[in-house]
Amino acid sequence: MTPSPHAAAIHALTRPHRDLMTYYTLACVAFPPAFPFLILPAYFRYHTMRYKFTDEGISMSWGILFRRETIINYARIQDIHLRSNFVERWLGLARVLVQTASGNTAAELTLEGLKEFEAVRDFLYSRMRGVHDPVRVSDTPAAATATPADAELTAALREVARELRETRLALQATPVHGPKDPGHV
Repeated sequence: MTPSPHAAAIHALTRPHRDLMTYYTLACVAFPPAFPFLILPAYFRYHTMRYKFTDEGISMSWGILFRRETIINYARIQDIHLRSNFVERWLGLARVLVQTASGNTAAELTLEGLKEFEAVRDFLYSRMRGVHDPVRVSDTPAAATATPADAELTAALREVARELRETRLALQATPVHGPKDPGHV
């Protein structure tokens, strides 16, 4: 199965957009006395940040001294949010927050510095729901897609329907014996 052009474009994303470094610089300039201490971690975070979209999940890694990597399977994704502040919107950036059922209220993974944030969100939603390539039901005969479990379930349901039919016919054939004297209690 070949990936769709949309999926191929998402799989090609490996780094944040260069405007993310502009955003980091503007955020650090907001605190002039702390600028030298804030810009270095932001610089290294930007230059080491990598994304990887695979058929099974998504991963993000960053860091020099302490390398950090987060990997999430599409099946574990519970919710996806887009978030951007005024400066990020001005630069055309947004963050994609991916949440799992880990019990933590914060996002498990935050993809930063994306210009294609809506396409990434739609891609992740389609993967978390298990939709890879849309196939119309009329294109695929039911017999070709049936699994042994489907055949077993069908046979069991037919047996239950047959037994219910026999029970109904037996009840209809049985005469109803009510009290002979309706006034007698």
